[in-house]
Amino acid sequence: MQTSIPPLLLKNPDIAEADTILRACVHCGFCTATCPTYQVLGSELDSPRGRIYLIKEMLESQQAGNKTRLHLDRCLTCRSCETTCPSGVRYGRLIDIGREQVEQFAPRSFPARVLRKAMLAVLPYPQRLSIVLALARIVSPLLPHSLQNKIPPFNKAATRSTASSHTRRMLVLEGCVQPLGSPNTNTAATRVLDRLGISLSSVASAGCCGALNQHLSDSQGAQEMMRRNIDAWWPHVEKGVEAIVMTASGCGVMVKDYGSQLKNDTIYAAKAARISALTRDLSEIIRNEDMGLFSRVGKGIRVACQKLGGVVENILQNCGYTLTPVTDSHLCCGAAGTYTLLQPELSQQLLSNKLDALQRGEPDVIVTSNIGCQLHLANSSKVPVLHWIELLDQNTQK
Repeated sequence: MQTSIPPLLLKNPDIAEADTILRACVHCGFCTATCPTYQVLGSELDSPRGRIYLIKEMLESQQAGNKTRLHLDRCLTCRSCETTCPSGVRYGRLIDIGREQVEQFAPRSFPARVLRKAMLAVLPYPQRLSIVLALARIVSPLLPHSLQNKIPPFNKAATRSTASSHTRRMLVLEGCVQPLGSPNTNTAATRVLDRLGISLSSVASAGCCGALNQHLSDSQGAQEMMRRNIDAWWPHVEKGVEAIVMTASGCGVMVKDYGSQLKNDTIYAAKAARISALTRDLSEIIRNEDMGLFSRVGKGIRVACQKLGGVVENILQNCGYTLTPVTDSHLCCGAAGTYTLLQPELSQQLLSNKLDALQRGEPDVIVTSNIGCQLHLANSSKVPVLHWIELLDQNTQK
C-alpha cells in the first residue's frame, strides 16, 4: 500500500512505525474472514482492512472525525486478523497507534473522557478495584440488570502452598483483575507445576501488564507499568529464573511485546527484550513436560474450548478430556478488556454468538485461557466456565 504521510509527522517514531505497517498491507481482504466485528456488522469500515484505510487517511490528512473514532473503537484488538494476513501486517500495533492519534484529531466528549480516566484509575489496581467491587455488590440490587451481570461474584482464593522448592524456578504474573475475578487460577497453576517439578512464585510489586492502558490510548501509562514490572522481575532474572509464566493469555501477548514497546528506551530496551524472551504462556510450559501423571484425569469429561490456538486443546486431549466441536472457534467472545463497558451492545451480541457455538456440543464445562473471557462467558453460560488449568488441577485432586 502506498502512503503519503507528511515528512514532519514521520519524525514521530510511532508514526514512522505506522507508515511501515501500512505499506506492508496489500489490501487483499483475507483479514475479514477472521474479524468478529465484520462478521457481525458486515461493514467494511468495521473490518481490519477498513480500519487500516481510516488510519492511513487520518495520518495523511492529519484530520479525523467521529466516524474514524467509532470504527477504531469497535475493534476488539483480538488480533485474529493477523493469523490470516499473508503479508504479516502488524495490525495490533497499528490499531494502538491509530487510536492514540485519533484522540488528538477527534477529542472525545467530556463524559467519555471522564469514564476512561476512571477506568484507568481503578481497573489496573487490584486494591482499588476490590473496593469498587465490594461497593458494587452492596448496591447491586439497585443497578440495571446489564450492570449487575458485569459484577463478578466474590471468590476466596485457596491457600497457595510454598512448601515445595524445586531446582526449576519460574515466576508468574498475578495481574490486576485475575486475583479478584479468578483467584484460584494461579493457585491451580502452582499446584500443577509443583507436580511437574517446577516451583512457581510471584513478585508482589509486579502488577498490571499495561494492556488496559495501552488499548485505552495511554501509552505513557502503559510504559510506566512495563518498567515497574521489569524492575520487579529483574533481580530474579539475574538469579537465573527459567521463565516468566502468563496464566492470562491477554497479558502474555502484552508482556511478550515489551521488547518492541520499549525498544527506543535507552535504559530499559535491553531488559525489556530479555523479559519478552523469557515470557511463556502457561500452555507453552506444560506442553513440553511429561504429563504421564495427568494422562487419565479427564476421562469422561466433555470440554468446549474458547479460542485456545491448539496447544491447550492438545494438552487436554492428552489428559483424557473429550473436546466438543465449536463452530468458528477463532471468533472473539466480546470481552476484550474494557470492551464490555465501552461497547456493551456489540459485546453482548458477540457473547451470545460465542455461547451458542460453545454450548451446542453439550459440554460439561467451558474452558478459556484469559480472565476477561472467563468472566464474560460465565455471566451468561449455562455450564461452568473455568480457566483450563483449574480444570486440570480439580480433576487431579479427585
